[in-house]
Amino acid sequence: MIPAHKIFFNRLRLDARIGILEHELRATQIIYIDVELDVQPKQKANDLDIRSVLDYRKIREAIIEETSRTHVHLVEVLGDTITTRLLKDFPEVSQVKLRISKPAAFSDCDAVGIEFLVHR
Repeated sequence: MIPAHKIFFNRLRLDARIGILEHELRATQIIYIDVELDVQPKQKANDLDIRSVLDYRKIREAIIEETSRTHVHLVEVLGDTITTRLLKDFPEVSQVKLRISKPAAFSDCDAVGIEFLVHR
């Protein structure tokens, strides 16, 4: 039996075109993305072959593509888009836990955001 594991990203910092407020429509803003993926590998890891594991560079690339594709008004829509893409592109992923936070949204807190939990 091949053991399940998690792949995670902490505070992936991206410039995003996101928001409904006037200043958000005019410029990008920094968002942080935290993601945790439950993975059931298809095969045992081969130390000499990156193709034997889920390459987290591809996960990062998919998140960046979805975040930079177009302006999104709502964080909820971006979260749905990212989680859908991760489950579609990576069949070995059984669950996605995604957190999107906007650190500049309010001056009286470190960040505000939304967390998503999606199962296959």
